[in-house]
Amino acid sequence: MAAVDSFYLLYREIARSCNCYMEALALVGAWYTARKSITVICDFYSLIRLHFIPRLGSRADLIKQYGRWAVVSGATDGIGKAYAEELASRGLNIILISRNEEKLQVVAKDIADTYKVETDIIVADFSSGREIYLPIREALKDKDIGILVNNVGVFYPYPQYFTQLSEDKLWDIINVNIAAASLMVHVVLPGMVERKKGAIVTISSGSCCKPTPQLAAFSASKAYLDHFSRALQYEYASKGIFVQSLIPFYVATSMTAPGSFLHRCSWLVPSPKVYAHHAVSTLGISKRTTGYWSHSIQFLFAQYMPEWLWVWGANILNRSLRKEALSCTA
Repeated sequence: MAAVDSFYLLYREIARSCNCYMEALALVGAWYTARKSITVICDFYSLIRLHFIPRLGSRADLIKQYGRWAVVSGATDGIGKAYAEELASRGLNIILISRNEEKLQVVAKDIADTYKVETDIIVADFSSGREIYLPIREALKDKDIGILVNNVGVFYPYPQYFTQLSEDKLWDIINVNIAAASLMVHVVLPGMVERKKGAIVTISSGSCCKPTPQLAAFSASKAYLDHFSRALQYEYASKGIFVQSLIPFYVATSMTAPGSFLHRCSWLVPSPKVYAHHAVSTLGISKRTTGYWSHSIQFLFAQYMPEWLWVWGANILNRSLRKEALSCTA
């Protein structure tokens, strides 16, 4: 009996001495929970402020804010074409850059006829390397460039492992996804700084959020664009330049097969026109955004989920997309 009493007394002493530590741990837990809850609430408030509140008021005057001309690369289809059309609907003159002259002329004429703005075209294959930029510089030197949209990019034929990519495709990813945006900024930014106004929109990808297997080179190139844009914003915001990193998740473009199951989820995978309409409304408001409300929800989940869960989900999705693409070509 004495042994039992001694053990009980010892337990009480230990419990009393540990009580302060338990209280400290409880306070830390409460602080962490409160901090995370406030962060989530702020994130959802930002989502509403960015994607819904601006739609209730009048549209911003982009010409007055930035300038009369907008340059859009990769502008003959997908997000680039839709973004150019959305800017034209707000009265901006459009310069379209792409490698297919016939498509450029068709799109330029369609925009000019529909929105009653001036259009111009520059034929350039960004995969050709540095020699294309001198003609682009000459073509743009007398234009009041207010907005640059770096949209041009190349994707994998379908998700696949790094060693299965051809060397030509790797060089295309470097020249088109990385070099093109960097050098186009180098061409137009001095004029913007001189005029003390302008906007640069660089289209990255949701795959840049975390390492994405089976899209290794593509997601890494898009991570470069995201960091490049954010660094430029810090460098040039004080000079009147607005730099936006646009991080879309899946959009129903030629990069996703038309018969893909992704196209059946229109609220998750919007059309380029719908996406561009939402994305342009964030210009001048958010320095880093997905551009579309449901993509912002996906981005929040991507931020908070552990990396292993992102990788697991990416592997499942990309295997499914690869299998679907290969079955379509068989």
